[in-house]
Amino acid sequence: MKILVLNCGSSSIKYQLIQVKSKSETKLMAKGQIERIGLTDSVLTHKPADKPKLAFVQSVPDHSVGINIILSTLTDANHGVIESLNEIAAAGHRVAHGGEYFKDSAIVTPLVKQQIENCFELAPLHNPANLKGILSIEKLLPTIPQVAVFDTSFHQTMPMETYLYAIPYKYYEEFRIRRYGFHGTSHKFVAQKACDMLGLEFEKSKIITCHIGNGASVTAIKDGKSFDTSMGFTPVDGLMMGTRCGAIDSGVVLYIMDKEGLTTQKANDLINKQSGLLGISGVSSDMRDVKGAAANGNEKAQLALRMFIARLKRFIGSYMAELEGADAIVFTGGIGENEDFIRKGACEGLEFMGVDFDNQANDGMREDAVISKPNSRVKVVVACTDEELVIAQDTFRLLRKRPE
Repeated sequence: MKILVLNCGSSSIKYQLIQVKSKSETKLMAKGQIERIGLTDSVLTHKPADKPKLAFVQSVPDHSVGINIILSTLTDANHGVIESLNEIAAAGHRVAHGGEYFKDSAIVTPLVKQQIENCFELAPLHNPANLKGILSIEKLLPTIPQVAVFDTSFHQTMPMETYLYAIPYKYYEEFRIRRYGFHGTSHKFVAQKACDMLGLEFEKSKIITCHIGNGASVTAIKDGKSFDTSMGFTPVDGLMMGTRCGAIDSGVVLYIMDKEGLTTQKANDLINKQSGLLGISGVSSDMRDVKGAAANGNEKAQLALRMFIARLKRFIGSYMAELEGADAIVFTGGIGENEDFIRKGACEGLEFMGVDFDNQANDGMREDAVISKPNSRVKVVVACTDEELVIAQDTFRLLRKRPE
């Protein structure tokens, strides 16, 4: 089954074409992305598995045009990987927010589309774009089934005492204000991968997963289910991130709004787009740039790195307490997979919790590996994530179960 995986952002589309023969047998045929949708100089980057990379610039006014360009590129005589669109058996979509509707991925139906739309208020930058991708495939490939895979669904197992905020209960009843969590697809994937690497049973293990990229979250997984996670009602909660402030005293936001005369939109921009690594360092939201500036003596960049590590360690420690111990700590995401000093900083001093970190194994590691010493009671693992693969596998799983 050849599955087109789409991750539609507000001004971008990431895609992969993956052939899935079984749960464990998959093949990446091509991947790429279109950036700057809505502008005249949109950029498409296309990388077939066995052919040279292709990049070109053209006008892409909307997602439907963008997906049509992707389909044309996949079937192109020189750069494509399939002869006909008839070879695409299904489409799988990343959808940011499923609210309380979805505890699992779902085959797209009129009801599912309506429920995705019902969550627009909860994810105004993501869900509308995700739905555009689904509607575009309906228009361009009307006969193929589609599956929606939700960032939030894995976290629907959190207990009520974990996901509720200590505000009047009526706000949960009326507006469903609660902690939802995100990055669920990645957290589940790397936890399962780490268990496979360590010879543990996923359904009988306690795992702390750290998805650390420009957006970042930590999840406590107990017996194969999300028990707690750092992101909340929105992705701004929890860890310090590239441009997001993470957990903050809500009174601080109200105080700044009053002092600066900020509208709610400007306050939202402050905590989502102007804070985090960028806000403290004044250099960049990119960890690589901040690390470079810190190495050159920039004191604010050095402070930003110390803050980033301290907050990551804080969540690891609190989840270790919540789970009453852990079998493994897993690092993934662009920073988690590539920045050894972040992993080292987060694990230093955790010997009393059973972590015996291996600095030599950690140094320079950028692939799946165990980076704790053999006698470490709590194992530390680097596990590279692949959310597109999970989407393809979920699409395959659900469609295989579907009655003919």
